[in-house]
Amino acid sequence: MYQDFKVSSRPEQGPPRLGELRARMAETGIDAFLVPRADAHQGEYVADRDARLAWLTGFSGSAGMAVVTRDETALFVDGRYTIQARGQVADEIAVHEIPGRKPADWLVERLSAGAVLGFDAWLHTRAEIDRLEAALAGRDVALRAIDNPVDAIWTDQPGPPMGRITAFPDEIAGKTRAGKCAEIAKDLRDAGHAWAVLTLPDSICWLLNVRGSDIPRIPIAQGFALVEAATGEVRLFVHSDKIDADLLPGVEILPPESLNAALATLGGPVRLDRDTAPVILGRTLEEAGIEVAWATDPCILPKARKTDAEIEASRQAHLRDGAAMCEFLYWLDGRLADVLVGERLTEIDVVRALERFRRETGELRDISFDTIAGTGPNGAITHYRVSEESDRAVSPGDLLLVDSGGQYLDGTTDITRTMAVGDPDPEQVAAFTRVLQGMIAISHARWPKGLAGRDLDALARAPLWMAGQDYGHGTGHGVGVFLSVHEGPQRLSRQSEVPFEPGMIVSNEPGYYREGAWGIRTENLVVVVEAEPLPDGDAHREMLAFETLTWVPIDRRLIDIDTLSPAERAWIDAYHSGVANRMAGRLSPEATEWIGRVTAPLCQVV
Repeated sequence: MYQDFKVSSRPEQGPPRLGELRARMAETGIDAFLVPRADAHQGEYVADRDARLAWLTGFSGSAGMAVVTRDETALFVDGRYTIQARGQVADEIAVHEIPGRKPADWLVERLSAGAVLGFDAWLHTRAEIDRLEAALAGRDVALRAIDNPVDAIWTDQPGPPMGRITAFPDEIAGKTRAGKCAEIAKDLRDAGHAWAVLTLPDSICWLLNVRGSDIPRIPIAQGFALVEAATGEVRLFVHSDKIDADLLPGVEILPPESLNAALATLGGPVRLDRDTAPVILGRTLEEAGIEVAWATDPCILPKARKTDAEIEASRQAHLRDGAAMCEFLYWLDGRLADVLVGERLTEIDVVRALERFRRETGELRDISFDTIAGTGPNGAITHYRVSEESDRAVSPGDLLLVDSGGQYLDGTTDITRTMAVGDPDPEQVAAFTRVLQGMIAISHARWPKGLAGRDLDALARAPLWMAGQDYGHGTGHGVGVFLSVHEGPQRLSRQSEVPFEPGMIVSNEPGYYREGAWGIRTENLVVVVEAEPLPDGDAHREMLAFETLTWVPIDRRLIDIDTLSPAERAWIDAYHSGVANRMAGRLSPEATEWIGRVTAPLCQVV
C-alpha cells in the first residue's frame, strides 16, 4: 500500500527532546527558537529529513509552528488541526489556534529587553520575518539567523530525498518546456527583471515539464532554479544522481549547495518571491549588492491557469477515479449493512479497500494524500490520519467521512463523501443538508470576472450561518495536474484575494464538525470556465462559472428534501443523472445496478 498506519511520534517524546533543544539554545545564547513545519521550499508536505516539528513535538499536521523559549513551548495551528494537535502533543505544550492567537503576540508577552530570537534562515520567508520584526519593533529583541539546533540534537535525522526526476508528457501539459520558458522570460523582461529565482518545486516541475519522487503523495523534485530573462535559459540546482544527463537538454544542472554562490554572480534586478523564498536567498543577494525585485513567483499564475489539454486530461482522470470511487461506495454500502447486524469494519479496512479500487484502474501512481477515513468522533478531526492505535470500528449511528484522492499521470483528484451508518438522526441530516446546500451554491455560482475566493466563500457558509453554525477551514483550495493536491494561489477562502481565472481548478468542500461526535464534509473539484451568456445579461460584462469535474453519488439518506429549494433539488437530480450517464460502461454489473438506485431522482423512493 501507499499508505501505512504506523505511529511516527508520541506525545511523551516531546518533553525530553525539548529539554535537549533548550540546552542547545542556552549554549548558543538563544532565548527563543522558531520550529516551523516548513522546509526550504515552503512545501505543505515535507520529506522525513525536514519533519522537525513532528519529531520535536509529536504534531504531524501539514501546517503549524512551535515557539520554544527557555521554559515554555507553544504550538500554533489553524482550525483544521486544533483537535488533532491537542491529542498528539504533551500537556506541557500549549496549543493555540491561529489567526486568533499568533506566534508574534505570544512572543511579545514573553521576551524581555535584550532577548535573542533564533530562526533558521532556510525555513522562513522574507514576509514572515518582516512581520515578526514589525511585531517586535521597539522591544529590544534581536532576531538572529542560526544553524538549526534541532538538526544538532536529531542524531538519526534522515538524509535528503533522492527521488528520480522523469519527463511529463507535452501532450498533457499542453505546452512545451521551451514554450513555457520563453513565456516566463518575456514576463520577466516586461517587468524589467534580469533573473528569477524559483524555490517552489511544483513551479520548477511545471516549467520544465518534469515530475519527481522526493515527497510521498506529491510528484515533485526538490531543488531550486534560476531563469534568465534575456534568453529563457534555466539553471537547475538538484543532485545530479536524481536526473539523467540527457533529460533536459540546454538546462545546466548544478549542485544545490552552489546556489548561494551562483546568486552572488547575477546581474540585477533578480526576482524573488517574498512569500515563498527562504529569507537567506534575499540576504545573499543584498549582501552581494545585487538589486532584489520582490515579486510573485512568475510560474504560479501560469501554472494555475490550466491549458485546454490539462483540463481535458483532468476530466479523464476524474472519470477514472470516479469509477473507482463508485465501486468503493458500492462495496462500502454492503459492508455498512453488515455492520448493522454485528459485523466488524474499521477505518483501516476502509482505507485499504479504497486504495485497492484505485489500484485496480491500472493507472494510479500514488494517492494524492493520506486518506482521511474518520468514523464517529474521528470524523470531526478535519485532517484525521488513522493509525494502528487510533483505528476505530464503524458503529451503527455513526457518520463515516472519507476524504481521499489519487495521483494519475493525467490528473490529481480529491473527493470527500460522508455516509450514514444506519438511519441518521435528525441533527445529522439537518447539518448534512446545510453543507450540501453550500456546496450546491458554489457549484452553480456565476460571478463577474475579477472576483476572488473571499468574494464567493460566504455562498458556501450561508446555510450554516443561518443555523448559527460554521466550519474552521477554507471552502476550497487549488489543485494541480499530477502535482500538488493543494496548489496556489487561488483558494475559496475568506483570506484569498487572488481573482479566479478560466482554467483554475479548485475544491468545493464545505463541512460541519461536532467535536467528540461526528463530522460532515462534501467535496467535489471544479474548474473555472467562462459562463454561458444569459438572454437578459449585460453584454459587456464578462462572467465566470464553475464546471464540475467530480462525478460520484452523494448519500441520499442524509438529505432533508423538504428543506431544499426547487433549484437545489434540480441540481442534485441533474448531478446524479450526470453520474449515472458518465459511469455507464465503466462499472461492474453489480455496481451499475447500485448506481441506478442511488442516483434516482430525489422524489423517487428507492
